[in-house]
Amino acid sequence: MEVCEGICGERDDMTYVNIKDEALEGADCLVVRTEWKTFWWPNFEAIERALSEPIIVDGRNLCDPKYIASIGIEYYGIGRGLSVKQQ
Repeated sequence: MEVCEGICGERDDMTYVNIKDEALEGADCLVVRTEWKTFWWPNFEAIERALSEPIIVDGRNLCDPKYIASIGIEYYGIGRGLSVKQQ
């Protein structure tokens, strides 16, 4: 976070947070672009409640698309597209 803040500086359109879950509050969707193990199996129910639109764009294809759809989140895996339509 310190490196990003050093590069981007203070901005009105960016908020820095210390806890990853804080970044979800009021966000439109979640975009996963890292393979860090902390993101492999997050609390998807909490993610669904926190997002203004329950959408995950998975740039690393870490998530199970069928499970994500079963809890009401639209899932887009890079190279997969919309993997499972919500019921």
